Amino acid sequence: MTQNKRILVTGGSGFLGSHLCERLLKSGHDVICVDNYFTGRKQNIRHLLTHPCFELMRHDVTFPLYVEVDEIYNLACPASPIHYQHDPVQTTKTSVHGAINMLGLAKRIKAKIMQASTSEVYGDPTRHPQTEDYWGNVNPIGPRACYDEGKRCAETLFFDYHRQHNLRIKVARIFNTYGPRMAINDGRVVSNFIVQALRGEDITVYGEGQQTRSFCYVDDMVEGFIRLMENTPDEFTGPMNLGNPGEFTIYQLAETVIRMTGSTSRIVKRPLPQDDPMQRQPDITLARKAIGWEPTIQLEQGLVQTIAFFRNALQQG
Repeated sequence: MTQNKRILVTGGSGFLGSHLCERLLKSGHDVICVDNYFTGRKQNIRHLLTHPCFELMRHDVTFPLYVEVDEIYNLACPASPIHYQHDPVQTTKTSVHGAINMLGLAKRIKAKIMQASTSEVYGDPTRHPQTEDYWGNVNPIGPRACYDEGKRCAETLFFDYHRQHNLRIKVARIFNTYGPRMAINDGRVVSNFIVQALRGEDITVYGEGQQTRSFCYVDDMVEGFIRLMENTPDEFTGPMNLGNPGEFTIYQLAETVIRMTGSTSRIVKRPLPQDDPMQRQPDITLARKAIGWEPTIQLEQGLVQTIAFFRNALQQG
């Protein structure tokens, strides 16, 4: 039987956070969801509001928070380029000040804490696929640096708190994730393509569309979070890649979405944006070995659910 815990999820009204809150509640835990709604949305967690073990707090993690919990999942940060580049200074503050505040909280109350890091710490990688011991190839002054370097600094802080204060930490490096509750306008490639296809608009790819990405369905990702937090000894910190190692070109994704939506959309090409990585694929050997995790939901299987979600969202206006 699962031990009941009191768990804080920052960014809990976001795409990933809302699915995590839902899963933790189903496992019998008390959940405190914290969000400032910069990119999180109340409709993502509206169905949880009447749950007796769910509590919602409007709060910005760049300011200290005082609660009593057993575990913290730190997911607070805009994760799509259109949002994190909208206010790059705030994005860096969220990653860095947010990490400091959540680590300080974890230290005070002796809680275990997981950092939702990102594959963006690898930048435009020169090693393929990416393993956790790769230090990355990041432009520290480019338009994506607010997110890339903010998350890299957050990882630094987590490991310094671990070494200096013996804090129990876990660090997950999240690769592209998709599924229901993605925002229509979030600028990520899966949601962009599905929305464009359903509207019959041109589907825009950048360059020749030969950049590769690996797409993990949200349910698989949440399972990875929980296994990393719960099913490994505290001495095991990560960082750990979590993602689906299946690799697709952006052009292949566009063709798949057109076929699965029955769309008449055309694929049109646009110039490559600055610092856009050409390859992105996780090596998940560590996740398989340490926590017995690997994705079980293949791309087209997950796209069925995701397309249905967006079709309904667009019909509702």
